[in-house]
Amino acid sequence: MKERNHTFDFLCGICIIRMITLHTITFCGHRMDEWWSEVMAWSFFFMCFFFFKAGYFNKTVSGDTKAYIADKTKRLLVPYVVWGTIGFIIYALYLPFEIQRYHHPVEPMEWSHLWQTSSFWGNEPVWFLFSFWAAYVLVHFIKKIHVVKPISVFQTVVILACPLLSYWMWTLKNPLPMSLSNVFMGVFFFNLGRTWHWAIDRMGRGVTMVLSTVLIVAFAVLNVLWHGEYVMSTNLFRGEPLAAFFNTMIILIGLSGLLIKLPLPRVPVVNYIGQHSMVYFVAHYPLLQFYRFTHISFGHSIYGHWDDFIILLVFIFGFCTWLVPYVEKVPWLSGRWSRPRAGQASISTASTSSVQDHTVK
Repeated sequence: MKERNHTFDFLCGICIIRMITLHTITFCGHRMDEWWSEVMAWSFFFMCFFFFKAGYFNKTVSGDTKAYIADKTKRLLVPYVVWGTIGFIIYALYLPFEIQRYHHPVEPMEWSHLWQTSSFWGNEPVWFLFSFWAAYVLVHFIKKIHVVKPISVFQTVVILACPLLSYWMWTLKNPLPMSLSNVFMGVFFFNLGRTWHWAIDRMGRGVTMVLSTVLIVAFAVLNVLWHGEYVMSTNLFRGEPLAAFFNTMIILIGLSGLLIKLPLPRVPVVNYIGQHSMVYFVAHYPLLQFYRFTHISFGHSIYGHWDDFIILLVFIFGFCTWLVPYVEKVPWLSGRWSRPRAGQASISTASTSSVQDHTVK
């Protein structure tokens, strides 16, 4: 038996906590507060971490195309549609109360939303599952490119060109439908994770820790002197675009490498959230909407209320924790389908929940 490495559970848990806090603080009207802007400026890279983590642990990205895409669809698109629909139902049920009170929906309902974004009214964060699915599929087809060697020069060029494609899409105001302009950046970070795993296995503990520490220090300095942020949900570059890309890359490598080789002890609450991240991810936004719209129906706005912010955090994390064992038993809610038989394309359950098998060697 190998001892479980808790690094990626921990980082995944931090990412989920940050995301839920971001959405809660936005609903309560404090997103633009100076202190929160500082938090965002130092944690903007966490959404890219999910793609990096998936690449770090994923070993099978080729194989039979039909089986591969079918497996990704079950694990990502089925929960995407189900939880998006759940969120929309909650949103639609409260819509008459919104219109009665404000004479219009709180969130603009435009037809262009249906093909421009992969979000659902009532559960906007599920865009990630659609982009994650598209990134996996694109990685698969890139892997299918065989010119001379199993990993060809052409493949490498295509992967390295992906950030440039995402940046180009941004300069064109992200013209791709279903918010897919961010997929190219996702493909790059996926392959960065795979490459980093390969490198760690060969460098050894000492070299990895020294290199990782240098990269973390470099990020701390550069993020002050040469700041840029990449927002994956909207494929948005803020500040210096090159800084956003470079700083994200070095902190993902440095932070993961250092914590893997320490190794990091298990942090009970954070690691539990990271291990069951799928449930917290898909369920938190409908709960936010339920809380907000219920208060609106009774004539109370949560906007500007710190007491509601605190209550919401307790409510969401508590309710999601209660949901974990029930949701994870249902594959079409959790994406935890049984693994394909040997010989078929497979995917670790890390793509939809937590990484189940990462270990320290």
